[in-house]
Formats: sequence, C-alpha cells, structure tokens
Amino acid sequence: MSDVRAISGGVTAPAGFRASGLHCGIKASGKPDLALLVSDSAATAAGIFTLNLAKAAPLLVCEEHLEKSGGRAFALVTNSGCANACTGPQGMADAREMAQLTAAAVGCRVEETLIASTGVIGVNLEMDRLRSGIPQAVAALSDEGGAAARAIMTTDPFPKEHAVEVTTSVGTFRVGGMAKGSGMIEPRMATMLGYLTTDAAVDQALLARALTEASRYTFNAITVDGEPSTNDCVFALANGASGVVIDEGLYPALVDGFRAVAQELALGIVRGGEGATKLIAITVSGAKSDADAWLAARAIANSLLVKTAIHGGDPNWGRLVAAAGRSGAAFVLEGARVQIGSLVLFENGRPFDERAPQAADYLMGKDLQIEVGLGTGGAHRATVWTCDLSAEYVKINAEYRT
Repeated sequence: MSDVRAISGGVTAPAGFRASGLHCGIKASGKPDLALLVSDSAATAAGIFTLNLAKAAPLLVCEEHLEKSGGRAFALVTNSGCANACTGPQGMADAREMAQLTAAAVGCRVEETLIASTGVIGVNLEMDRLRSGIPQAVAALSDEGGAAARAIMTTDPFPKEHAVEVTTSVGTFRVGGMAKGSGMIEPRMATMLGYLTTDAAVDQALLARALTEASRYTFNAITVDGEPSTNDCVFALANGASGVVIDEGLYPALVDGFRAVAQELALGIVRGGEGATKLIAITVSGAKSDADAWLAARAIANSLLVKTAIHGGDPNWGRLVAAAGRSGAAFVLEGARVQIGSLVLFENGRPFDERAPQAADYLMGKDLQIEVGLGTGGAHRATVWTCDLSAEYVKINAEYRT
C-alpha cells in the first residue's frame, strides 16, 4: 500500500533534479524558447514516442541514445518555436549537434543526453542560437522548474507542472513533471511533450513498464483535435536520490505516482487546448472488449459534430449515438444509452427530449461528464478526455504560419 499526496513544484520537486528556461532567440516574440532538465547523478531513462511515421529528427536521435546508453541519461534539452521535423539530413545533423552541445556543457556523454523540439514543422533550427543558449541554460540551472515549464510552451495558454510525494512501507519518494501541448493533440503512443522525474531508484525495464502503463490512461487518453504530431514524446527519469528502490513489490506505488502526475498534466493539456472553453470526459461503457471501448471513446471524443454541439451547449444526443455507431466497435442501437451529466437523454431506443433543457443548462459548465453505453451487454469501459471546438481553434490554426 502507498499514500500519494500532491505537493508544490513540478519537474524539480524530486531530489537531485535541476532545470532552467530562457529565451535564446528561436522565437521572434522574445518568449522563453529553451529548457534544460539535468539530473545531478546518472538517471535511468525511458521514453515513449509518437506513432506518426513522419517522425521528427530529435525523436530518432533519442531512440538511438536510449539504446546506446542502455537507458541512462543526465540531461534533457528542449527548444520551442521550431519542431525540427521533416527537415532531412540537415535536421538530423542539427539534432545531433544539439545533443553534443548539451553533453559538452553538462559534462556527460552525448548518448546520455535526450533532446526534444516543438513548434513549426519543416523549418530548420537556428543552431547559432542554441550554441550560445545551451551554455546559458546550464549556468541558469536551479531547483525551481517553473521557468522550464514555460520555455517548452508554444500555443499553450498556461504552463503545466505537477508533483506528488509517495509514502510506502520502506520510505518516501517523489514524482514530478511538466508538459506542453495545446493543439495537434492525440498522442497515441500532440504537439505534446511530457516529462516525468522521480528520485526513486528504478531499473530500466520497470521504469519503461511504469511509464507505458501510466501513460495509457493519461497522456494516451486525451485528444484536442485528433492530430498525432511528428514530435510527441514522453520521458521518465529516475535518479535514486531518495534511497527508495523500486522492485516488483513497490512497482504499483511507482505507477500510482506516475499516473497521479501524468493525469494532472494531461488534463491541463486538454483544458488549455487551442480555443477550448470546456473539459469533457467521454466515457464509453457496455463494450464487448477493451479495444472496442477505446475505439468508440476516441471516435466520440474526436467527432467535430460532437465537439461543436457541446461548445454551443446543444445536448444533441443523436451525434453521440452516430459517432459510437460508426466507430467500428460492436454496437447495438436497441440497447444503447446516452447520459449527459446525470441526465439520460436516450435509452433502449427511446429518446427523452423533455430533459434537453436541463441538459443544455448542464453543458454551460466548464467540466463535463458524458457517458455512452454501446448496448452490447459487455462489461468493458474507457474514458477519453477532450475539449470543445470553437471558432478560436480555427483562427489559431489558420494563421499558425502566417
């Protein structure tokens, strides 16, 4: 058994981690655009990467480094304002140099450095900015992680960081994290970056397992616009500074800590979705299989008709039924059910439109719960978090490059 409680701080809340964030000149706006996270001792490292086949250069380099180092890292450097994606051989050379610059400044091997980029696709990094900025980021390292959380942002309306303390029978350890993402979000492993740190000691296999398990119900259970990015990645670093060693017996406590932090970060991404005004939990129940539950939940959460109806406060249960029915999951209309908040609007083939005015009032809220039963008699369920679709989303993305 373990006890998980929220504490102040973010990615540097666990012992032995320092971070910095500053403007090095990549963003013309003058906003912070370079973040550095460093562990004071060698950390076990694990990563999850986008399923998008147009994978950005930094992710390819990180996959190489995790394999060469045996899952060990000292530093994680991130630039915002430029994704370094679809940039060919020059992009790969720039990503490698970014890692080399960081390794030299931190004092570790190049394969012990992880890198990430986020921003516009198809633009080359301005390497002269990084050549001067990375040493400055090393000089600015501190145990305050807020500057780094701000430096990884692009269209995010606010920084996202969270931390917890996990108390077990053999001692206490901490988990911290930060993330960015606002548009191009449906990780499936948006533009999404997520970083988790812990001062527990964890071997690489357990760390990778815990990261995957925690991400399944958090980072991989959100969508803003159904657009998996070229640069999506989630990293976990464990440096052992707390003295607590995670084995199979303590593994559930690690997952609890990771999941608690990752869920806060993931929900923050959806709350801060481009143009979003509402956070919506879409739960699918009555599915024949786990895969069907996730399939239907994603289809509903990504439906433009569902998202626009909710934005307008329209309790249009027909759109929910239609999305579930075309999702590819097993579906029986005669047994299907739609509930908005506490109000059942459709059940066993019968609509309850007299409840629509109450449902419309409920949809004026900011945190919404919607459940769709597939009517198959199955016992499987899944929850995906999404947001509404507003005119502001169209404006942001119509003018992203111009």
